[in-house]
Amino acid sequence: RIKVNIRARWEGPRTRRDGTVTDISTAGCFVLTEDIGVEKRELIKIELLLPGGVITLWGQVIYKADEIGFGVRFAPNTPDEERRKLEFLVKAESVRSSKKQKE
Repeated sequence: RIKVNIRARWEGPRTRRDGTVTDISTAGCFVLTEDIGVEKRELIKIELLLPGGVITLWGQVIYKADEIGFGVRFAPNTPDEERRKLEFLVKAESVRSSKKQKE
């Protein structure tokens, strides 16, 4: 996973909140958010709010950190266009992260 700071909006069966994705890979992410309101194994929608547009992903909550956030595994049936956007984002963030570490 790559450390990031991406604004996000997420929606579960009972609630909808804003948050921040603090790490991401093509398999999943961690969402930092207040007042969690989700349960393990719930299906949620996450919108990554990027300067160039929105990436909409679905995933399953795989763990909760009470009052901090939760980890998500992205659904395997993510539409091709959203999957490509995610792969591009992860690759770009990986390059940015490696350049930052060299400085």
